[in-house]
Amino acid sequence: MELIIITGMSGAGKSGAIKALEDIGFYCVDNMPARLISQLTAICAETNGAISRTAVVTDMRGGALFHSLFEEIQTLDAQNIPYKILFLDADDATLMRRYKETRRKHPLIDRCDGSIEQAIKTERKLLSPVMERADYVIDTSILSVAQLKERVSMIFLDNAVTGMLVTCESFGFKYGPPHDADLIFDVRCLPNPFYIPALKHKTGLDREVSEYVMDHTEAQELYRRIEALVDYSLPLYLNEGKSQLTIAFGCTGGKHRSVTFAEKMYKHLSDKEHRVVVAHRDIIKV
Repeated sequence: MELIIITGMSGAGKSGAIKALEDIGFYCVDNMPARLISQLTAICAETNGAISRTAVVTDMRGGALFHSLFEEIQTLDAQNIPYKILFLDADDATLMRRYKETRRKHPLIDRCDGSIEQAIKTERKLLSPVMERADYVIDTSILSVAQLKERVSMIFLDNAVTGMLVTCESFGFKYGPPHDADLIFDVRCLPNPFYIPALKHKTGLDREVSEYVMDHTEAQELYRRIEALVDYSLPLYLNEGKSQLTIAFGCTGGKHRSVTFAEKMYKHLSDKEHRVVVAHRDIIKV
């Protein structure tokens, strides 16, 4: 049986995440009281494989019932039921903006004297131990609904309980670095195709751009050193039991140099038969 426990900050996109899992074949339950998770897995086990992939959302909407989550996790461990925890996060400013736009009520606002800002800070503090325990963390601050769906699908489309998933991501520093990246490499030091008229409106997915970037000796040497570091580090992360590793490459706009490096690293790790995906966060932005 495959079980995904989705939790995280209120307003961070948990509903979008569970819809993405439903689309790829998971049996999904939203707003599940944490103390009922083990009972649900027992029911699913009685279906003789008819329900083998299950995802549940449990969060602060469950009130006091949510705090039994760690007890339920211990029960799952004792019963040898495999599971993964997906934690959805976003920065405080983004969460405040989302609540103001939707006019939804934060589950902790009553105990925080009606202050959304204080409710978010309180929730973040309460959820800190859960975030540290999570196998996957996705920061949705800059992600669209479609990008979140794509990210969740990339993680769980295959069997989520096998191997470490490596994400090679490109981004633009002008839009801010990704908060969920484990390794960030700044490639703004390399010659920029943006200033070449014929390449300005292309991306690192175009052969002309990638060849221009990698034609420079400094780019070749920088990539060689990054590749060596990644090759050395991955077995260490695996030995520590890490489930997800995000390697992010950043340039100014996230269209040319960073895309080239992310694609090159993706191909390298694919050739070495790692479980790897590639994502270009800012490639379509103006």
